[in-house]
Amino acid sequence: MMMRTANNRGNRRDHRSEGPQYDVRVVRSNKVFKTTKGGKTASWSVLVVVGDNKGQVGIGLGKARSAADAIRKGEEDAKKSFYKVPMITDTISHEVRGTWGGTTIVLRPASPGTGVKAGGATRLCLEVAGIHNILSKCIGSRNAINMARATMEALKHLKNPEAFAALRGLSIEELMPWLQKARKEEQNA
Repeated sequence: MMMRTANNRGNRRDHRSEGPQYDVRVVRSNKVFKTTKGGKTASWSVLVVVGDNKGQVGIGLGKARSAADAIRKGEEDAKKSFYKVPMITDTISHEVRGTWGGTTIVLRPASPGTGVKAGGATRLCLEVAGIHNILSKCIGSRNAINMARATMEALKHLKNPEAFAALRGLSIEELMPWLQKARKEEQNA
């Protein structure tokens, strides 16, 4: 009979954890009840934001009888809606607005050292995406689901500066003179 050693178990855990590592954050969890003839049935509704801290981010909603299953379902849903955010170092290239329901989110680029000036669901979405210097303003409803979805809409409206310059028929130096310095800093880091 062969005995298992600690190394065998450790190898199995390592094997399972191979692949990309994602930052998973629960934005909002809500316990909901359904009243039926037999009584009340409890379940969980969880809003999850998933990102790789390098520009990819997605958001998902999971519903299940247990909180752990709801988080897992929300994580799977978020991975299906991944979006690559065009960034310059650790901020965005231009001001952008996103609207969802009664919520409007305004995102503005910020200089290094500013940090993430955002609250609630917007902060979680931006941190998970890997954006470290940004200013934001929420106009309207502060509902967590609407704020998260409006933030994602705003991030989807971002354009890569090089593509934007080509669209307008300008050189990148004419459109954004500071961009070359920022791209050099990105390569050195």
